[in-house]
Amino acid sequence: MRLSRGQAVAGVVRVSMRAVGLPEVPEQTALVAAAAFPKGTLAMRVRERLAEVFADEPFASAFGVRGAPGLPPGMLALVTVLQFAENLTDRQAAGMVARAIDWKYAVLRHEAPSLRARVRDPCRWSVAAD
Repeated sequence: MRLSRGQAVAGVVRVSMRAVGLPEVPEQTALVAAAAFPKGTLAMRVRERLAEVFADEPFASAFGVRGAPGLPPGMLALVTVLQFAENLTDRQAAGMVARAIDWKYAVLRHEAPSLRARVRDPCRWSVAAD
């Protein structure tokens, strides 16, 4: 079924894009991560070397202008790459964002709210800020 702009389907939640990109790594987060992992980790290296790959702008056409703002698509893409690289389930990846300082370094400020996975369909992952 093809919908025109503005139409909704029952059970579908509209989400608009919150294009903020990956935030700067706060100094305190960087210090804690560097102290915990002096040689760095995969998550830290991906963030440092590939941050520009996870820009939000290429995803803009996939989002509407109405609806609740979703998490930045660049952030979700980064989490997906790290999840695949470490062979984690959705719940394990959400847990890593919540408790692993190197993932927080890559994705969030360490004092920021974490992500949680909502399993509605085993083939999909819906992420929301706590």
